[in-house]
Amino acid sequence: MPQITIRKLSDEVHRALRAQAANEGISAEEKARRLLAEGLFPSAQSGFGDRLRELARNVDLDGVDLERDRSGIDAADLS
Repeated sequence: MPQITIRKLSDEVHRALRAQAANEGISAEEKARRLLAEGLFPSAQSGFGDRLRELARNVDLDGVDLERDRSGIDAADLS
């Protein structure tokens, strides 16, 4: 498997890398590998709308009559 050496890494970045790795119970080298992989191949993190769509994917709405509420909206009194 290929190897890489990163020179001129700031002390601040190195400390943060070691701290995050320690918090996760892994080596700094493993944390660096994961960060590189996530940066190069980001997972498709779903947003709120994507999660809602996934929840509703198996909902059968055939024959369900949905009616839009057209009643007025009162503005909030912010005084």
